[in-house]
Amino acid sequence: MSTAAEAKPKWAIVVHGGAGVIERKDLKPEQEKAYRDAMARVANTGADVLKKGGSALDAIEAAIHVLEDDPLFNAGRGAVFTAEGRNELDSSIMDGSNLMAGAVAGVTRTKHPISLARAVMEHSPHVMLMGKGADDFAASRKLEQVDPSYFFTERRWRSLEAELKRQNLPIPPRPQGAPAKPDEAAALAHDEGKKGTVGVVALDSKGNVAAGTSTGGTTGKRWGRVGDSPIIGAGTYASNSSCAVSATGTGEYFIRLTVAREVCALVEHKGMSLQAAADEVVQKQLTAIKGDGGIIAVAPNGDIAWSFNTSGMYRAKVADGQPLVVGIYKDDP
Repeated sequence: MSTAAEAKPKWAIVVHGGAGVIERKDLKPEQEKAYRDAMARVANTGADVLKKGGSALDAIEAAIHVLEDDPLFNAGRGAVFTAEGRNELDSSIMDGSNLMAGAVAGVTRTKHPISLARAVMEHSPHVMLMGKGADDFAASRKLEQVDPSYFFTERRWRSLEAELKRQNLPIPPRPQGAPAKPDEAAALAHDEGKKGTVGVVALDSKGNVAAGTSTGGTTGKRWGRVGDSPIIGAGTYASNSSCAVSATGTGEYFIRLTVAREVCALVEHKGMSLQAAADEVVQKQLTAIKGDGGIIAVAPNGDIAWSFNTSGMYRAKVADGQPLVVGIYKDDP
C-alpha cells in the first residue's frame, strides 16, 4: 500500500563537488566542515529555485555559480592550472525535455563557464565551442568577463609546481596579476587528486530533468587536453525518458565508456532502477577498465542516486518533502 513517505517528490536536486582520494585521516575538522557547509549551501541554492517553481536548468545554473565562485572546488575560481600555468575551464549543460545541450572547453576569461554553456545551447546553432571563440561568444552575450588572474588560487599553483617537479617539467612563470597572499578559504581546500569537477542534476515541478558540469580539468594538463566534463554523453547527459547524470573522475575513462549516457541507456532500455544503473556503470564497467570517479543522477519520477568507486565524493541531495543529506566519505549516508 502506498504511503505518504513513499510519494515521489515533485522536485529534487543532487550536487557533487568532485570525487577522489578523500579520507577522514586527510581532512582536518575545519576542512571537513568547510566542504559540508559548501555542499549544503549549493544544494539549498538550487532547491530555492525549484521550490518557487523554477526550471531545472535555472536551479543548475544558480547552484553551479556557487561552486564556480568557491575556491574550494576545481571549477571557476579555484580551478587547477595547465602545465603552461593557465586556467582552462570546461563546462556543459543539457536539457532533458528536448535533448538540447551546450558545452565549452578551454575557456580562460568567462567568469561562469556554466552560463556560457547554457548560452551556447540557447543562443547558438552549436553544441560545443572552444577556447578564444567561446570567450568571444560569451562577451557577445554580455556574460561577465574577467582577467585570467581572477581564477588563480595559491594552493592550486603549488599543486602545479609539485606536479611539474614530479614529471621533471619546467615550472612556468607565476601568472601576471596573481595575488601575493594565499586566499584564506582556499587554505582549507583539500587536494582531491585529478578528479576535481563540480556538477548538479535536477528535477523540476514540471517533470523535466537537466544536468550540468563544470571543471578546471587536471593539474598540469598539456597539449590542450579536454576531459569528459564538456562532452555530452560522457560527463553530462539528460533525457526525460531516462534520467539526468553529471560525472566526476578521470575523464579519459568516462569518455571511453560514455558513462553519463550509459547510465541513462540502462534505465531507458533495460528498465533498471536508477541506483542499479549507476552502480552497474561505476562499480562494474568503470572499475573494470581501471577508471575512477563517480556520478550523481536524478530521474523524472524523483528517484535519486549516486555511485563512486573512489574513497570519497563531495555530495548533497535534497528533494520536496525530504531532508538535506550531505556526504563526503563512503560510509556517509
